[in-house]
Amino acid sequence: MGNDIKLTKLAKCAGCGAKVGAGKLAQLLEGIKFNYDSNLLVGFDKSDDASVYKISDDLAIVQTIDFFPPIADDPYMFGQIAATNALSDIYAMGGEPKLALNVMCIPKDMPDDAVHQLLAGGYDKIYEAGALISGGHSIFDDEPKYGLSVTGFVDPNRIMTNSNAKPGDMLILTKPLGLGIVTTAAKADLVDKETLDYVYKIMSTLNKYARDIMVKYDVHSCTDVTGFGLLGHLSEMAEGSDVHINVDTKGLRFVDGASDFAKMGILPEGMYRNREFAEKYVDGGNVETYLQDMLYDPQTSGGLLISVNKSDYEALLSELEGAVPCAMVVGCVEEYSGGKRITLL
Repeated sequence: MGNDIKLTKLAKCAGCGAKVGAGKLAQLLEGIKFNYDSNLLVGFDKSDDASVYKISDDLAIVQTIDFFPPIADDPYMFGQIAATNALSDIYAMGGEPKLALNVMCIPKDMPDDAVHQLLAGGYDKIYEAGALISGGHSIFDDEPKYGLSVTGFVDPNRIMTNSNAKPGDMLILTKPLGLGIVTTAAKADLVDKETLDYVYKIMSTLNKYARDIMVKYDVHSCTDVTGFGLLGHLSEMAEGSDVHINVDTKGLRFVDGASDFAKMGILPEGMYRNREFAEKYVDGGNVETYLQDMLYDPQTSGGLLISVNKSDYEALLSELEGAVPCAMVVGCVEEYSGGKRITLL
């Protein structure tokens, strides 16, 4: 293995596209008993982004773990994206990350410099977040994988969950869509360097900046859009909040080239898993199939999906613009009166 290593060629799946589907996860967890603790405010039974454990009336810890195979050929960039993605769940809960532990799998013949650069990318993003890496665990594996377990703090009275959206809320997303489609096309060398560099920049942008603005406003619910795709995460929000969501597909923004690849059928395997899980919640209406496919596309290190009181949404949207990769209105939340949870318009 030379120094011109192409990490994405070493893995069958890339980034969050390797994630086990939500439907399969539910089957695997079915029937498993879990212990009750009144201080566990959010656990694995909630389908949320991270667990939250109350320490005192004004302090709770937020804990998450995330790792995946290479999404970029450059080890340093892979490390940055993996760390950014792992931190995202803390921000989605409204928390601030404090400590992180490396989780790493590497082939025995992976060059030391490549491993060093991978770790350096992760460290730099954790430090940008204002957190510390205090250790970790590594093993040899045929495919490289990297991520982190992250612990943060949050006020237990100000936790953001994915199950508290209110009728009348507006939905805002802070990064463009199409990341999984473009990175899938890149594995076949179909993407130009300028577009790929832009995608890497988006995936390595911390959701810290969106979170720091979001907490100033009357936000009812939040999640990050990652491996389950926009419609997968929206379906969890709609079901958990017992609401109906209208999605304005005409207002959505995508990475350049993603639409063309989707029309050609260049789609990640995870898209099909996401569709299988979430389509029962979705009324696709007259929206074209390729566009629906893009809404099931697994995102790696995607943006925050914010459900905000309509009275605050214009001010929040205005402050987010220029501070995040994009600030777009996804749709709105309504009372649920039966039938499909999500309607594409």
